[in-house]
Amino acid sequence: MTFVYVVIGLIGVSLFSAFIRFLVGPTASDRAMALDFMAVVVVSLMVVLSFVFDRAIYLDVAMIYALIGFVGTVVIGRYLEGGM
Repeated sequence: MTFVYVVIGLIGVSLFSAFIRFLVGPTASDRAMALDFMAVVVVSLMVVLSFVFDRAIYLDVAMIYALIGFVGTVVIGRYLEGGM
């Protein structure tokens, strides 16, 4: 169980660093990439919590969240590129 706590701590640190990048990022594309990375980190946190709480429903929620995050990243990328 200690390993799980270390993994959750590392996920928290990476989420914090991505949030700092989101706040400090000099360009809009840096902020979009940080937002995408935060979505990936949250999905990984959901997977770990699914293991900890022994609930398979969290995996379904993580999969849907990952799909929504991907679509959101594509939309933001298209907007920043000028395609919309």
